[in-house]
Amino acid sequence: MLEDDLRRRLAGFARAGRTGLVRAGQGLPVVFGRAARAAGLALVTVLPSRNGLPEVMETYDRRAAGELLMLSEQVRLLEYDPSDGSACAGADESLLLSCVRLFAVWDGSPSTGRDSTARLVAFARDRGIVVEVLWPDGASRMALEEAS
Repeated sequence: MLEDDLRRRLAGFARAGRTGLVRAGQGLPVVFGRAARAAGLALVTVLPSRNGLPEVMETYDRRAAGELLMLSEQVRLLEYDPSDGSACAGADESLLLSCVRLFAVWDGSPSTGRDSTARLVAFARDRGIVVEVLWPDGASRMALEEAS
């Protein structure tokens, strides 16, 4: 359901010759990548790097990164430590600075410190980046333990 909604929204960007940007990882980045590909949107996947070489990602993110690489037309390297939450948040902010729109799967709740969506939405809005919030009817947040 979410992937279909996202695909429909991305189709117009594909027709306009735009590009989607996603930081490699499991979960929503893969949903975005699949939707972008289905919509015909060119996709750029960002991988973590250290000293100009791709960084080894956590085991749970490797398969997702591989799928995103297969869906992508281009790969960018960005210096950050993928095992450091603060570094990942900084990477997200850096990427947002090159974007004109953020698609956020978000229920509108404030940041808990462990969920960075609210913080990224605020960061984007403070910089004049258009934010489109996607939250399917009837959806609810899972407790962190349920998501693992």
